[in-house]
Amino acid sequence: MKLRQLVYINEVAKRRLNITAAAQALHTSQPGVSKQIRLLEEELGVLVFERNGKHLDRITPAGERILETTRRILSEVENITRTATEFADADRGSLCVATTHTQARYALPDVIGAFRREYPQVSLHINQGAPPQIAGWAAAGDADFAIATEAMEHYDELIMLPCYHWNRCVLVPRGHPLADTKELSLAALAEQPIVTYTFGFTGRSNLDAAFDAEGFTPNVVLTAVDADVIKTYVRLGLGVGVVANMAYDEGSDQDLVRLDASHLFESSTTHIGFRNNLFLRGYMRRFIETFAPHLTSARLDQAIASYPGDDYDALVRELWAELPCR
Repeated sequence: MKLRQLVYINEVAKRRLNITAAAQALHTSQPGVSKQIRLLEEELGVLVFERNGKHLDRITPAGERILETTRRILSEVENITRTATEFADADRGSLCVATTHTQARYALPDVIGAFRREYPQVSLHINQGAPPQIAGWAAAGDADFAIATEAMEHYDELIMLPCYHWNRCVLVPRGHPLADTKELSLAALAEQPIVTYTFGFTGRSNLDAAFDAEGFTPNVVLTAVDADVIKTYVRLGLGVGVVANMAYDEGSDQDLVRLDASHLFESSTTHIGFRNNLFLRGYMRRFIETFAPHLTSARLDQAIASYPGDDYDALVRELWAELPCR
């Protein structure tokens, strides 16, 4: 068994069983990839992939288990490289952060600016997607960190640490009937057409839960994953916007009135997640601490050493109680 063969089957699985695409990503030939997969299967005595003629049809049950182990092996190989590089060149490398539009647009700019000034030789990549994609990328090793509010709890291989609590505001154009409201009620909001986040994004589940608990059905007329898109349609008069409080920009949103809605909805919590076997280089730790100052290097070590288990759960509860609300 060769490490190269494990790289090949992992890449083929990632490319939805497209050998040609895998070969292109690995800068090798399609026949070479096919040959190495065959040799590995012959050595193991089981098929990793079922075939339909010349095409791969699906991953076999044995293949699923083999690929699980393969991903762990390749992750540890990557950790060896990271460890060596940490000692050889501590301030040079790459960092990939997967996150949502709201985090990338409103929560991360200052963090990224400070990080780039401190580590100018680190290549930083921001991948935006839906929360399930974000968590999946981190779990598969396609991203180092996942930062999101929703859908992070479905991946046992991710250590997820709370970063901050946040709540919502309601945005209306100036002159709107709600603009002069002193304390907004859920009943008043339920009477309005609402423009808000797509379900599964940016704490949308807490919004729906609040309406349901009071017996109201929100009149959601338009949803989007992007807070700037939501604000655009509020300006066009399609409805009132319900967005993360951080999404209101006092400079560019002066034509909109922000109404506090923190008393209407339970706060949401943004987490940062990373693989439980990821070697955290110094600059990775620094990025986390810049984003969430309470996540010190010592606490990261404590989380890694205790995950999963009662001590880890106790640490998360301790962190939860300390979180700021934005």
